[in-house]
Amino acid sequence: MPHVRPFLLVSLAARALARAVLDTLSPPACAACDAPVRRDRVFCAPCAASVHRTANEPGAPLAFAAYGGAVAAALRRFKYGERPDLGRPLGHLLRGVVREQAPEVDLVVPVPLHPRKLAERGYNQAALLAQAAADELDVPLAARALVRLRDTTQQASLGRAERHTNVARAFVARSPRALQGRKVLLVDDVATTGATLSACRDALVEAGARDVITSCVARAGDG
Repeated sequence: MPHVRPFLLVSLAARALARAVLDTLSPPACAACDAPVRRDRVFCAPCAASVHRTANEPGAPLAFAAYGGAVAAALRRFKYGERPDLGRPLGHLLRGVVREQAPEVDLVVPVPLHPRKLAERGYNQAALLAQAAADELDVPLAARALVRLRDTTQQASLGRAERHTNVARAFVARSPRALQGRKVLLVDDVATTGATLSACRDALVEAGARDVITSCVARAGDG
């Protein structure tokens, strides 16, 4: 048997014990339906069958999957169902996307919520996802880089043209100097028309960002 350092054995045992305790206290569950799953899985087998991966073409937001099926169900629970815990498994999906396709960036910025909406929800779902992307890329998370100036009408209730008007000039950079010359990964949960990501990208570029790459867990209109 190859020689194994004692501290490595202790470390492996400690990790195994930590995983066992975590599985007991918080059993891993499907992000869409709460069925039991292995800890390294986001969806159970029936839900996973409804996931359709996207083709990430130049100019479109980087996305894990088309918006539908289990991905849509999980994102709705995450965003509207008071389930910030789903940021971990959904962030895992986003980590895979940026690992495979995002070029080197200097920092990660989430799409911000208006302070009133943040107070109501208690968390910014985009910021939880952005943290996962920043961890994957080993770059800083600039969670407060953008400010939402207006508490805009919920995008899901509007048509395509109205969505762009709704968020136009709704965002501004908090500290332009921190963005100047930087390559930024911008993160949101879902892209439908791309209006929100586009408005945020404009604000980042106006503040001096050198380049902005947009990303999300799901993109509507694919598949």
